[in-house]
Amino acid sequence: MRHSNRILVALCFFAIYVIWGSTYLAIRYAIETIPPLFTAGFRHSIAGSVLLVWGLWQGKRPTLAQWRASLVIGFLFFLIGHGTLHWAEKTVPSGIAALLIATEPIFVALLLAVTATKRIPDRNIILGLILGLVGVAVLIKPDPAQPHGSLQGTLAVLLGSLSWSAGIVYSRRSHLAGDPLMMSTLSLLSGAAMLMATGLITGEARGFHLADVSARSLLGLLYLIVFGSIVAFSAYNWLLEHFPPTFVSTHTYVNPIVALLLGWGLAGERLDLSLLLATALVISAIFLVHRAEARS
Repeated sequence: MRHSNRILVALCFFAIYVIWGSTYLAIRYAIETIPPLFTAGFRHSIAGSVLLVWGLWQGKRPTLAQWRASLVIGFLFFLIGHGTLHWAEKTVPSGIAALLIATEPIFVALLLAVTATKRIPDRNIILGLILGLVGVAVLIKPDPAQPHGSLQGTLAVLLGSLSWSAGIVYSRRSHLAGDPLMMSTLSLLSGAAMLMATGLITGEARGFHLADVSARSLLGLLYLIVFGSIVAFSAYNWLLEHFPPTFVSTHTYVNPIVALLLGWGLAGERLDLSLLLATALVISAIFLVHRAEARS
Protein backbone atom coordinates (compact mmCIF):
# COMPACT_ATOMS: atom_id res chain seq x y z
CA MET A 1 0.00 0.00 0.00
CA ARG A 2 1.44 3.35 -0.99
CA HIS A 3 2.30 5.87 1.73
CA SER A 4 -0.51 8.22 0.68
CA ASN A 5 -3.02 5.36 0.85
CA ARG A 6 -1.81 4.40 4.33
CA ILE A 7 -2.37 7.98 5.49
CA LEU A 8 -5.85 7.99 3.95
CA VAL A 9 -6.74 4.71 5.66
CA ALA A 10 -5.44 6.03 9.00
CA LEU A 11 -7.45 9.25 8.68
CA CYS A 12 -10.60 7.34 7.74
CA PHE A 13 -10.28 5.03 10.73
CA PHE A 14 -9.63 8.03 12.98
CA ALA A 15 -12.85 9.55 11.69
CA ILE A 16 -14.99 6.50 12.44
CA TYR A 17 -13.18 5.68 15.70
CA VAL A 18 -12.85 9.06 17.42
CA ILE A 19 -15.11 11.51 15.58
CA TRP A 20 -18.06 9.14 15.56
CA GLY A 21 -17.48 8.45 19.24
CA SER A 22 -17.81 12.16 19.97
CA THR A 23 -21.04 12.56 17.98
CA TYR A 24 -23.14 10.89 20.69
CA LEU A 25 -22.55 13.82 23.01
CA ALA A 26 -23.13 16.24 20.12
CA ILE A 27 -26.50 14.58 19.53
CA ARG A 28 -27.40 15.04 23.18
CA TYR A 29 -26.61 18.75 22.97
CA ALA A 30 -28.38 19.22 19.63
CA ILE A 31 -31.67 17.64 20.73
CA GLU A 32 -31.86 19.81 23.85
CA THR A 33 -33.72 22.49 21.88
CA ILE A 34 -34.19 20.90 18.43
CA PRO A 35 -36.65 17.99 17.98
CA PRO A 36 -34.70 14.72 17.52
CA LEU A 37 -36.01 13.67 14.09
CA PHE A 38 -35.58 17.21 12.79
CA THR A 39 -32.04 17.22 14.20
CA ALA A 40 -31.20 14.08 12.22
CA GLY A 41 -33.06 15.37 9.16
CA PHE A 42 -31.35 18.80 9.16
CA ARG A 43 -28.01 17.14 9.73
CA HIS A 44 -28.24 14.71 6.84
CA SER A 45 -30.00 16.98 4.35
CA ILE A 46 -27.32 19.66 4.59
CA ALA A 47 -24.48 17.12 4.54
CA GLY A 48 -26.03 15.29 1.60
CA SER A 49 -26.56 18.51 -0.33
CA VAL A 50 -22.92 19.53 0.12
CA LEU A 51 -21.76 16.10 -1.09
CA LEU A 52 -24.19 16.21 -4.04
CA VAL A 53 -22.74 19.52 -5.25
CA TRP A 54 -19.25 18.05 -4.89
CA GLY A 55 -20.25 14.93 -6.83
CA LEU A 56 -21.93 16.88 -9.64
CA TRP A 57 -18.86 19.09 -9.89
CA GLN A 58 -16.80 15.92 -10.37
CA GLY A 59 -19.08 14.84 -13.18
CA LYS A 60 -21.09 12.18 -11.37
CA ARG A 61 -24.71 11.71 -12.40
CA PRO A 62 -26.85 9.51 -10.12
CA THR A 63 -28.81 6.82 -11.95
CA LEU A 64 -32.40 5.79 -11.23
CA ALA A 65 -31.13 2.45 -9.91
CA GLN A 66 -28.82 4.27 -7.50
CA TRP A 67 -31.67 6.45 -6.25
CA ARG A 68 -33.81 3.34 -5.68
CA ALA A 69 -31.00 1.70 -3.72
CA SER A 70 -30.56 4.87 -1.68
CA LEU A 71 -34.17 4.64 -0.51
CA VAL A 72 -33.46 1.27 1.12
CA ILE A 73 -30.12 2.37 2.57
CA GLY A 74 -31.55 5.69 3.75
CA PHE A 75 -34.40 3.87 5.45
CA LEU A 76 -32.11 1.36 7.22
CA PHE A 77 -29.21 3.70 8.06
CA PHE A 78 -30.95 6.95 8.80
CA LEU A 79 -34.70 6.75 9.37
CA ILE A 80 -34.45 3.70 11.63
CA GLY A 81 -30.75 3.64 12.52
CA HIS A 82 -30.28 7.33 13.33
CA GLY A 83 -33.90 8.28 13.93
CA THR A 84 -34.19 5.88 16.86
CA LEU A 85 -30.80 6.98 18.23
CA HIS A 86 -31.62 10.69 18.19
CA TRP A 87 -35.05 10.03 19.72
CA ALA A 88 -33.65 7.71 22.40
CA GLU A 89 -31.00 10.14 23.62
CA LYS A 90 -33.82 12.16 25.16
CA THR A 91 -33.79 9.53 27.94
CA VAL A 92 -30.64 7.43 27.34
CA PRO A 93 -27.24 8.97 28.26
CA SER A 94 -24.92 9.44 25.29
CA GLY A 95 -22.29 7.01 26.61
CA ILE A 96 -24.84 4.23 27.14
CA ALA A 97 -26.31 4.86 23.68
CA ALA A 98 -22.84 4.40 22.16
CA LEU A 99 -22.36 1.18 24.12
CA LEU A 100 -25.69 -0.17 22.84
CA ILE A 101 -24.75 0.73 19.25
CA ALA A 102 -21.56 -1.30 19.82
CA THR A 103 -23.69 -4.43 19.32
CA GLU A 104 -23.56 -3.67 15.59
CA PRO A 105 -20.72 -6.14 14.69
CA ILE A 106 -22.67 -8.96 16.36
CA PHE A 107 -25.73 -8.20 14.26
CA VAL A 108 -23.58 -7.86 11.12
CA ALA A 109 -21.97 -11.26 11.70
CA LEU A 110 -25.34 -12.92 12.29
CA LEU A 111 -26.90 -11.31 9.21
CA LEU A 112 -23.92 -12.26 7.03
CA ALA A 113 -24.12 -15.84 8.29
CA VAL A 114 -27.78 -15.99 7.32
CA THR A 115 -27.64 -14.12 3.99
CA ALA A 116 -24.14 -14.80 2.65
CA THR A 117 -22.72 -18.07 4.02
CA LYS A 118 -26.17 -19.59 4.78
CA ARG A 119 -24.78 -21.68 7.61
CA ILE A 120 -25.04 -21.84 11.37
CA PRO A 121 -22.93 -19.06 12.92
CA ASP A 122 -19.61 -19.96 14.52
CA ARG A 123 -19.83 -20.84 18.22
CA ASN A 124 -17.74 -17.76 19.04
CA ILE A 125 -20.38 -15.62 17.32
CA ILE A 126 -23.10 -17.32 19.36
CA LEU A 127 -21.08 -16.81 22.55
CA GLY A 128 -20.46 -13.20 21.54
CA LEU A 129 -24.19 -12.69 21.08
CA ILE A 130 -24.87 -14.11 24.54
CA LEU A 131 -22.19 -11.92 26.15
CA GLY A 132 -23.54 -8.90 24.32
CA LEU A 133 -27.06 -9.60 25.55
CA VAL A 134 -25.79 -9.97 29.12
CA GLY A 135 -23.99 -6.64 28.77
CA VAL A 136 -27.18 -5.00 27.54
CA ALA A 137 -29.11 -6.57 30.42
CA VAL A 138 -26.66 -4.98 32.88
CA LEU A 139 -27.36 -1.60 31.28
CA ILE A 140 -31.14 -1.90 31.63
CA LYS A 141 -31.73 -0.56 35.12
CA PRO A 142 -34.97 1.05 36.28
CA ASP A 143 -34.66 4.82 36.47
CA PRO A 144 -36.94 6.26 39.19
CA ALA A 145 -37.16 9.55 37.28
CA GLN A 146 -38.04 7.83 33.99
CA PRO A 147 -39.47 4.38 34.76
CA HIS A 148 -40.48 3.69 31.15
CA GLY A 149 -38.51 6.10 28.99
CA SER A 150 -35.11 4.59 29.68
CA LEU A 151 -36.20 1.04 28.75
CA GLN A 152 -38.00 2.23 25.63
CA GLY A 153 -34.97 4.28 24.65
CA THR A 154 -32.67 1.30 25.17
CA LEU A 155 -34.82 -0.93 22.96
CA ALA A 156 -35.02 1.84 20.35
CA VAL A 157 -31.21 2.11 20.17
CA LEU A 158 -30.90 -1.68 19.79
CA LEU A 159 -33.44 -1.58 16.96
CA GLY A 160 -31.36 1.14 15.32
CA SER A 161 -28.21 -0.97 15.67
CA LEU A 162 -29.93 -3.93 14.00
CA SER A 163 -31.24 -1.70 11.20
CA TRP A 164 -27.81 -0.15 10.58
CA SER A 165 -26.30 -3.64 10.41
CA ALA A 166 -28.89 -4.68 7.83
CA GLY A 167 -27.97 -1.55 5.87
CA ILE A 168 -24.33 -2.59 5.84
CA VAL A 169 -25.16 -6.02 4.45
CA TYR A 170 -27.52 -4.60 1.82
CA SER A 171 -25.27 -1.74 0.74
CA ARG A 172 -22.44 -4.07 -0.30
CA ARG A 173 -24.72 -5.69 -2.91
CA SER A 174 -26.68 -2.63 -3.97
CA HIS A 175 -26.36 -0.50 -7.11
CA LEU A 176 -24.43 2.01 -4.99
CA ALA A 177 -21.67 -0.47 -4.18
CA GLY A 178 -18.34 0.66 -5.60
CA ASP A 179 -19.17 4.38 -5.45
CA PRO A 180 -18.57 5.64 -1.87
CA LEU A 181 -19.36 9.28 -2.75
CA MET A 182 -22.75 8.50 -4.28
CA MET A 183 -23.44 5.98 -1.51
CA SER A 184 -22.97 8.72 1.08
CA THR A 185 -24.71 11.45 -0.92
CA LEU A 186 -27.87 9.68 -2.06
CA SER A 187 -28.48 7.71 1.14
CA LEU A 188 -28.04 10.87 3.23
CA LEU A 189 -30.56 12.76 1.09
CA SER A 190 -33.07 9.90 1.00
CA GLY A 191 -32.75 9.31 4.73
CA ALA A 192 -33.08 13.03 5.46
CA ALA A 193 -36.31 13.26 3.46
CA MET A 194 -37.76 10.32 5.39
CA LEU A 195 -36.68 11.78 8.74
CA MET A 196 -38.17 15.19 8.01
CA ALA A 197 -41.43 13.66 6.74
CA THR A 198 -41.67 11.43 9.82
CA GLY A 199 -40.95 14.41 12.07
CA LEU A 200 -43.80 16.34 10.48
CA ILE A 201 -46.18 13.36 10.71
CA THR A 202 -45.38 12.80 14.39
CA GLY A 203 -45.91 16.48 15.20
CA GLU A 204 -42.36 17.58 15.95
CA ALA A 205 -43.01 20.89 14.20
CA ARG A 206 -45.64 21.89 16.76
CA GLY A 207 -44.14 24.29 19.26
CA PHE A 208 -40.73 24.33 17.56
CA HIS A 209 -39.34 27.79 16.79
CA LEU A 210 -35.87 28.57 15.45
CA ALA A 211 -35.61 31.42 17.95
CA ASP A 212 -35.70 28.86 20.78
CA VAL A 213 -32.62 26.99 19.54
CA SER A 214 -29.75 27.42 22.00
CA ALA A 215 -26.17 28.14 20.99
CA ARG A 216 -25.08 24.75 22.35
CA SER A 217 -27.69 22.92 20.28
CA LEU A 218 -26.70 24.86 17.16
CA LEU A 219 -23.02 24.07 17.68
CA GLY A 220 -23.90 20.43 18.28
CA LEU A 221 -25.87 20.33 15.03
CA LEU A 222 -23.07 21.99 13.05
CA TYR A 223 -20.57 19.49 14.47
CA LEU A 224 -22.85 16.61 13.44
CA ILE A 225 -23.24 18.00 9.92
CA VAL A 226 -19.55 18.62 9.21
CA PHE A 227 -17.81 15.89 11.16
CA GLY A 228 -20.46 13.28 11.88
CA SER A 229 -22.13 13.17 8.45
CA ILE A 230 -19.80 14.63 5.80
CA VAL A 231 -16.41 13.53 7.15
CA ALA A 232 -17.06 10.37 9.16
CA PHE A 233 -19.87 8.86 7.07
CA SER A 234 -17.91 9.41 3.85
CA ALA A 235 -14.87 7.79 5.46
CA TYR A 236 -17.06 4.92 6.62
CA ASN A 237 -18.40 4.20 3.14
CA TRP A 238 -14.91 4.42 1.65
CA LEU A 239 -13.65 1.89 4.19
CA LEU A 240 -16.57 -0.46 3.46
CA GLU A 241 -15.44 -0.51 -0.17
CA HIS A 242 -11.90 -1.55 0.77
CA PHE A 243 -12.18 -3.67 3.93
CA PRO A 244 -14.52 -6.41 5.26
CA PRO A 245 -17.58 -4.99 7.08
CA THR A 246 -16.72 -6.74 10.34
CA PHE A 247 -13.28 -5.08 10.26
CA VAL A 248 -14.73 -1.65 9.56
CA SER A 249 -17.21 -2.13 12.39
CA THR A 250 -14.29 -2.37 14.84
CA HIS A 251 -15.01 1.33 15.37
CA THR A 252 -17.54 0.04 17.89
CA TYR A 253 -14.62 -0.95 20.15
CA VAL A 254 -13.57 2.68 20.45
CA ASN A 255 -16.80 4.68 20.02
CA PRO A 256 -18.35 3.73 23.38
CA ILE A 257 -15.11 4.46 25.25
CA VAL A 258 -14.83 7.89 23.64
CA ALA A 259 -18.54 8.58 24.24
CA LEU A 260 -18.47 7.37 27.86
CA LEU A 261 -15.44 9.50 28.73
CA LEU A 262 -16.86 12.60 27.02
CA GLY A 263 -20.29 12.10 28.60
CA TRP A 264 -18.72 11.65 32.03
CA GLY A 265 -16.20 14.47 31.70
CA LEU A 266 -18.33 17.10 29.94
CA ALA A 267 -21.95 16.24 30.69
CA GLY A 268 -21.75 14.64 34.14
CA GLU A 269 -23.13 11.27 32.96
CA ARG A 270 -22.71 8.34 35.32
CA LEU A 271 -19.66 6.10 35.11
CA ASP A 272 -20.14 3.41 37.75
CA LEU A 273 -19.17 -0.23 38.26
CA SER A 274 -22.19 -1.65 36.42
CA LEU A 275 -21.45 0.52 33.40
CA LEU A 276 -17.81 -0.58 33.35
CA LEU A 277 -18.94 -4.22 33.62
CA ALA A 278 -21.37 -3.77 30.73
CA THR A 279 -18.60 -2.15 28.67
CA ALA A 280 -16.26 -5.08 29.34
CA LEU A 281 -18.97 -7.60 28.38
CA VAL A 282 -19.93 -5.86 25.14
CA ILE A 283 -16.32 -5.32 24.03
CA SER A 284 -15.51 -8.97 24.86
CA ALA A 285 -18.50 -9.97 22.74
CA ILE A 286 -17.23 -7.89 19.82
CA PHE A 287 -13.77 -9.46 20.21
CA LEU A 288 -15.22 -12.98 19.98
CA VAL A 289 -17.19 -12.08 16.88
CA HIS A 290 -14.15 -10.58 15.16
CA ARG A 291 -12.02 -13.58 16.03
CA ALA A 292 -14.61 -15.88 14.49
CA GLU A 293 -14.71 -13.73 11.34
CA ALA A 294 -10.91 -13.69 11.12
CA ARG A 295 -10.80 -17.51 11.27
CA SER A 296 -13.38 -17.85 8.53
